[in-house]
Amino acid sequence: MFPWTHKSQQQLEEELQAHIAAPAFPCVGAKAALAKGNLTVLACDRIDSAWDDLRIHDGLLGFTQDYHAHPGLFRSFAAVFVGPDDLSEEAFEHALWDRVQSLSDKDAWRGQGYDDRVSADPSNPHFSLSFGGEAFFIVGLHPQASRPARRFAHPTLVFNLHDQFEQLRAEGKYEGMREKILVRDEALAGTRNPMLQRFGENSEARQYSGRLVEEDWEAPFEYQGDRP
Repeated sequence: MFPWTHKSQQQLEEELQAHIAAPAFPCVGAKAALAKGNLTVLACDRIDSAWDDLRIHDGLLGFTQDYHAHPGLFRSFAAVFVGPDDLSEEAFEHALWDRVQSLSDKDAWRGQGYDDRVSADPSNPHFSLSFGGEAFFIVGLHPQASRPARRFAHPTLVFNLHDQFEQLRAEGKYEGMREKILVRDEALAGTRNPMLQRFGENSEARQYSGRLVEEDWEAPFEYQGDRP
């Protein structure tokens, strides 16, 4: 239990699982991870607090180690925060990048090398975050998200391994999966998500929070280790 809530690890985990399993939820990759038992969930306190950052980073390092030992498609690590549940899209975006900067700083401090397959510069079209030497793409969920696909009862950061996208490309499955997600998202929201772009077309940092960011938006992130 957390000090200001009645929610437990099991309750938050079950809520996220039910949300992903719901028929209307568009991300087929997340559904596959759930179905395979490859969705790791860590219950955390507040997304606007650094209280759990070390626990999250420990979880990410363990997640990457497990992946190296048993590589395969459709694995996700989710940090589910009990609140706050009233953050605007801008406030959620701010909290997300605070957590990202803190986690990245811990990765550098712990001597973890940056995945050399991606850029550490958030303005670079080939940018991805890196934890434990593996590149990650983040999907942010929260109650006030304007896109229904990003709307969930608790602020959540879902970390997806970039290597999995490369495997799907190598197998010729990426474009079909991407199109399926876009079609399902359009059925849910009435329009296709204008923020969804292929890796290398624009910086993926613009997609993390789910907010439709401005053309001149810049990610509030700077990698503090040795840049690849």
